[in-house]
Amino acid sequence: MARKSSGTIGILTAGGDCPGLNAVIRGVAKAAMHYGIKVIGIHDGFRGLVENRCTPIDNPLVSGILAQGGTFLGSSRDKPHKMPMGGQVMDMTEVAVSNYRKLNLDCLVCLGGNGTQKNALRLHEKGGINVLTLPKTIDNDVAETDITFGFDSAMSIATEAIDRLHTTATSHHRIIVCEIMGHSAGWLCLGAGISGGADVILIPEIPYDLEVVAHSLLRRQRSGKRFSIIAAAEGIQTVEQAKARARAEAKGKPKGKEKASDADPNIPRTIHSKTEGEIHLVHEPVASRLARRLQQLTGVEARVTSLGHVQRGGPPTAFDRLLCTRLGTKAGELLAQHKYNVMVGIKGNQCVPIPLAKAAGSKRIVPTDHPWIATARLVETCMGDVEA
Repeated sequence: MARKSSGTIGILTAGGDCPGLNAVIRGVAKAAMHYGIKVIGIHDGFRGLVENRCTPIDNPLVSGILAQGGTFLGSSRDKPHKMPMGGQVMDMTEVAVSNYRKLNLDCLVCLGGNGTQKNALRLHEKGGINVLTLPKTIDNDVAETDITFGFDSAMSIATEAIDRLHTTATSHHRIIVCEIMGHSAGWLCLGAGISGGADVILIPEIPYDLEVVAHSLLRRQRSGKRFSIIAAAEGIQTVEQAKARARAEAKGKPKGKEKASDADPNIPRTIHSKTEGEIHLVHEPVASRLARRLQQLTGVEARVTSLGHVQRGGPPTAFDRLLCTRLGTKAGELLAQHKYNVMVGIKGNQCVPIPLAKAAGSKRIVPTDHPWIATARLVETCMGDVEA
């Protein structure tokens, strides 16, 4: 029997979509309603809060959505303090807070990744409203939690893709580079690479030497192997690029402003083309540059597969469904106890509240001494820094 409670919460999904969002919405809503709390769904992330677009959520609305991918509330990457409005970027924090109060909310529940954690904290600090967050991202890089929902589903998708690439690679004696999401954290690429038996795994945390990778591929060829699979995260960098970035940061240059071509002239980052009097800058994907150079160095035909948003789509895995339900119901318990301004994270096998100020603003990247990396090296996977 539900304990008597009171109040109203709003719930929104922000940032990129991923499998499990609907499952979490369901978990939060059902648990909150169990405690007598009214639930209002806010459409399209923080923009929906600013534009006051919302829908009351009841049991029938969240029935049957556990296995559905995406989010029925919609999402956006808009930030309350930097929101495009009428052709200009405006600080809409006061409007967001005003609408929060008009809706008589006791807490705003935000489902999202690193950016969402920071935006929720900013609303709490600047607007004095109560917030509660849950960690969502396929990159698995939210700080202060052991895992984020959506990661397992995306890793399963990427692993299946690598499995399928094995057959076509061996049929044609090819090198295939599979580009996997992950700009600054390599959890997804590392996990899928190990699970899919990739021969080379390149992640942002370990700068790679192109010659080392080429030698590893040639050694496989000499040993009679018909193909090689490379799992490469979007944010990988060569040793030269890493050194150039370190020098730039030491000089006080903003991170990310240095050019990759300055660090490695053999890998052009931008292709220039001219159409109808306009110059267009087309950024060549990292996997394409990598495949092109490796084909030149090894003489082996190379192909590229970029999984892109396929990794975000489809239904969540059983693991994610369970994780989402646990996180969502824990959030409902905390809301009933009026425990706000925390992120519900996973520590060991427990769902725990973590002060939002501690979680927001930090990223959880792969430590270079992580057991997964040691595991990869022991099965002779080349990580790009030293030969396997």
